[in-house]
Amino acid sequence: MHLYVRLDLIASWRFFMSLQYRKQNKDLDKTKMRIMEIANYVDKFYRELNIRVPLIGLEVWTEHDQCIINEEPNSTLWSFLQWRQKLKSRKKHDNAQLLTGVIFKGTTIGMAPLEGMCSHENSGGINDHSELPIGAAATMAHEIGHNFGMGHDHEGCCVEATADQGGCVMAAATGHPFPKVFSRCSKKDLDNYFQKGGGMCLFNMPNMKDLVGGKRCGNGFVEEGEECDCGEPEECTNDCCHPSNCTLKVDAQCAHGVCCEDCKLKQAGTMCRGAAGACDLPEYCTGGSPYCPSNVYLLDGSLCQHGRAYCYNGMCLTHEQQCLQLWGYGAQPAHDACFQDVNAAGNAFGNCGKDSHGNYVKCEKIDAKCGKIQCHSAAKKPKGTNAVSIDTTIRTDGIEVKCRGTYVYSTQDGQGDLPDPGLVMTGTKCGEGKVCKDRRCQNASFTELHTCIARCHGHGVCNSNGNCHCNRGWAPPFCEKPGLGGSLDSGPVQYDSEFTFSFQCTCASVFPNLKCYLHLLFTHFIFV
Repeated sequence: MHLYVRLDLIASWRFFMSLQYRKQNKDLDKTKMRIMEIANYVDKFYRELNIRVPLIGLEVWTEHDQCIINEEPNSTLWSFLQWRQKLKSRKKHDNAQLLTGVIFKGTTIGMAPLEGMCSHENSGGINDHSELPIGAAATMAHEIGHNFGMGHDHEGCCVEATADQGGCVMAAATGHPFPKVFSRCSKKDLDNYFQKGGGMCLFNMPNMKDLVGGKRCGNGFVEEGEECDCGEPEECTNDCCHPSNCTLKVDAQCAHGVCCEDCKLKQAGTMCRGAAGACDLPEYCTGGSPYCPSNVYLLDGSLCQHGRAYCYNGMCLTHEQQCLQLWGYGAQPAHDACFQDVNAAGNAFGNCGKDSHGNYVKCEKIDAKCGKIQCHSAAKKPKGTNAVSIDTTIRTDGIEVKCRGTYVYSTQDGQGDLPDPGLVMTGTKCGEGKVCKDRRCQNASFTELHTCIARCHGHGVCNSNGNCHCNRGWAPPFCEKPGLGGSLDSGPVQYDSEFTFSFQCTCASVFPNLKCYLHLLFTHFIFV
């Protein structure tokens, strides 16, 4: 099963002008062709991970830059991510990358938030551009890797390619020849990210009309006029599709998709995507399409972890989880006083991020749990070779308390392209009705959730489309009538083993003295 990163690429005015200066002409079409070439390389790099990266948006700033772009990568990144909020309102996408045309300070050639993929605020990155399209693509694939939760490869990770072959994409430093493969460590990081519920936006296929560059049989995307597309003839391994003309073979109903098996459509109600975490919901084949319905998950603000956290972008984010990620087994959040004391310093070891000038920001007391994560752990050092522990002992209520934070040194071959991974993640609960956003503990508006829940009659939860996902025994759309569960978005639910529903129907509003109990026994009965 492929995942899809619907990519929007933006070229800055400086990038545009730098190309024009070298070529001594102003040819916008040639600039776009270069960007499409970069995107094609990125897509090829990610195919080994069963991830496609279709280019669904391309924008060139030909008059002036529309966000702050300078030599300071931190300020450039956050300015671009803020601008991306405007882009989202006019162009739906999963990830956006900026080609800056600016040489950053030091050795940094790109920057992206760790685990930012699919995030409303952080799904994007910035990239200094290379003379060669494949070089720019290698940088971009690296930054997108950070969005996927991939850290830098440490010694011994990259056995897939030698240095003479270019090494691996997530190496801390690369050069010519450029890397084209991902290491086993990167693949493990990616698996961990998905196991935590990350990447909820990636299950949905792109609208083929949005693909930049026009349709073409052999590109692996089923476009208008095609019945299937298994790639070029020399790479096609699909028994259901003719690669030469993108048509189905005789008697084949389908060729792609998790709801297609042996060239036939799977039965309606077959689960095609199970819940991938506490904040996800299952989907089922419809019987009429080879593709699983679009992925939906619990609406932002839904409770998870027994009420200790909120779902955000399909992930259940907690301080506990982040301590485990940084320190390993047995780690847990430190005393609140650790967050308040350490993060009030406003230095590299305790802060609420950086301002637009790259200076560390002191945390106000109310925002302390949105700054640097503070943990308790018996581990000798945090996970990751570049991270070191920052241990602080404070006194609170007459008791000494040990606080353990992390610091990642930025060296010439270090983590210079990563914002501090030791900062609490956006969407983490920091109080009742409050979540971390922009390094502040802010009131979370869950109006849409409250409105939706009121429609579900106490028999369901709300999905990311704002629809009720009904419990077993209740029917969508509003969970007030007997049924099999699910939602308008999930596809039809099927139970093919014996089960019993016991429905209590209170009819007092119609027959004040009547209470009716309806018991239905379904045995090997399929609902479609």
